Amino acid sequence: MYCLAVPSTDPAPPRTAPSPEPGVGPLLDEGVYRRLRFADVDLSGTEVESADFSQVTFSGTELTGSVLERVTLTDCAWERSSLANVRAAGSTLIRVAFDASRLTGFVWANGHLRDVRFSDCRMDLSSFRFSKHTAVVFADCNLRQADFAHADLRGARFVRCDLTAAQFSQARMEGTAFADCSLEGIGGVLSLRGSTISGHESQALLDTLTAALNITLLP
Repeated sequence: MYCLAVPSTDPAPPRTAPSPEPGVGPLLDEGVYRRLRFADVDLSGTEVESADFSQVTFSGTELTGSVLERVTLTDCAWERSSLANVRAAGSTLIRVAFDASRLTGFVWANGHLRDVRFSDCRMDLSSFRFSKHTAVVFADCNLRQADFAHADLRGARFVRCDLTAAQFSQARMEGTAFADCSLEGIGGVLSLRGSTISGHESQALLDTLTAALNITLLP
């Protein structure tokens, strides 16, 4: 059943360090990074495993094409940075904010996101397969062709996002909220059972539903 949206819990903001030290590369396996600010640093192509980041700010940072394995980021903020084609597996985000950043092709598979906000980010072709979302908000993001298959989205909210041709097959979505989002051509539309939807996308969603169920509507 699809119904009007109800209020969802907002994510807690990151508790960033008031006076961070400058951060420099390279990042190392099992590294521990505390109270740092990486500003205009190029870390593209980084491959790191089991690193831990706490109260770290990334501003104008390049992480394009990096591989993150079992990494934890807590109380971190990303501003005007690039995480395009980053691949992460089994990793965790806790109280993390992404603002005006590029995450095209970003992969956060089989991970956990808790108290996370993505704002005004380019996230087309991103993937969150098998990931769990708790108090997560996507606001004003380009999520065209994003992949949420098998994800637990019961704690996620999408606001003014372009989700054209996004994939939701086998996702858990009881309580997931959509407000003023573009939902044309989404995949796995039957997984939206129990979600809440508001805005002007109802006709596009109806078209997708009728196509998925092979229903013909006659005038």
